[in-house]
Amino acid sequence: MRFLNMLEQLPFSIWVRESSSIWAFPTFLVLHTIGMAMVAGLSTMLDLALLGFWPKAPVKPLERLYPVMWIGFGINAVTGTALLIADAVTKLTNWDFYVKMVFVFVGMGVLYVMRKKVFDNPQLDQGPVPASAKGLAWTSLICWFGAITAGRLLAYVGPVSGLSGITNK
Repeated sequence: MRFLNMLEQLPFSIWVRESSSIWAFPTFLVLHTIGMAMVAGLSTMLDLALLGFWPKAPVKPLERLYPVMWIGFGINAVTGTALLIADAVTKLTNWDFYVKMVFVFVGMGVLYVMRKKVFDNPQLDQGPVPASAKGLAWTSLICWFGAITAGRLLAYVGPVSGLSGITNK
């Protein structure tokens, strides 16, 4: 707990959490949301294509979205870390944070596997999408829905930021 308190007392953490500057908390939160949209939104588009929502459209060209999704993940890693250390005690003692992180890392793992197993297949657009690809798409959708939901619930479950000893029920 001392380490978490030390993180929160870093000058950068105090600035992110307490500054009235638009470049502090608001900017990190907006960039985190944009990064999430890049990863979860584009992943959802891939998933829906693999599930047959656009049956006449080829799926293989959507592989070009992967670099954009990795950039979004990078944005989220940086902004999420800044937001986390600014409120380390609250976030890292909340079970919901760990649920969110499991969904995020499983979702990223699924994206990696999907690229290797589905998009590296030269026969991808030559016939029906394999059942294994559809399973990965469903898993991906569940992960991103879970990550976004758990992320939003961080404000409503567990410890309350800035109020030690108070917990949302």
